[in-house]
Amino acid sequence: MNAVLVNLDDYVRSGEGFNGASYFHRTDPDIMIKLYNPSAEIRSVISEQELSHKVYAMGIAVPKPGEFITDGQGRYGIRFQRLRDKVSFSRAVSNEPGRVEELARRFAAMCLKLHSTDISGAGFDSIKERNLKDLEQSPFFTDEEKKRTRQFILDAPDATTAIHGDLQYSNGIMTPNGDFFIDLGDFACGHPYFDLGQVLLSCCYSPDDFIREAFHMEPSLAREFWRFFVMGYFGDDANQKEIKELLTPYSGLMTLLIDRSSGYRNEVFHNLLPK
Repeated sequence: MNAVLVNLDDYVRSGEGFNGASYFHRTDPDIMIKLYNPSAEIRSVISEQELSHKVYAMGIAVPKPGEFITDGQGRYGIRFQRLRDKVSFSRAVSNEPGRVEELARRFAAMCLKLHSTDISGAGFDSIKERNLKDLEQSPFFTDEEKKRTRQFILDAPDATTAIHGDLQYSNGIMTPNGDFFIDLGDFACGHPYFDLGQVLLSCCYSPDDFIREAFHMEPSLAREFWRFFVMGYFGDDANQKEIKELLTPYSGLMTLLIDRSSGYRNEVFHNLLPK
């Protein structure tokens, strides 16, 4: 796929994350671009661009994607329709802690809608098959860990619903025109437990300093978000302890991606894996 060259003089930097940075067009308020860091594999950028088009075509609430682009300096990315007046759920909670229950329930409703979308036959990757492949290729697991984790993945429930693949409250965006999911590079098909374990990881199991830096809030507020999210997703009478125990091994599965991106074994997240 040929990348469309963009001139960064036409854009102003608007934000950055672990994988890259975003830019708004200086004169067209409806255009933004996302550029990955130079270390990103081109094929992963192309994959997210193709996935974004596919997900958008299914009517799932995501920004309208455009071309595969490059800045001509070794960075590649995607052009998107800009979501004006947007704020992530994590930033909104940080700005207004008193709204944590309202916003957690709103995010839960958004996730429930995603997880009620059947995408069987649409050609999306199976989250179980992807995890099994990543597990076999990981150099950071002992043989015994691989054996236990492989069996856990195989025994996990099957489903044909939409899975975001990196579901955290910074990847949910609120706008005056509705709520949207962003960062779709890991979108897949499977059981919602795989997504919910990631929400749990971001709220409760991530290191405190990471929660402060990445999600702009104190860990105690993140844990409150999780409590209300569970109520919004599973019902007000949901057993918080049982749900956390159920989903904790799914949180641990994220170490498959975290180990690979960091280049070392993350003991905190390995300790969440099935025993």
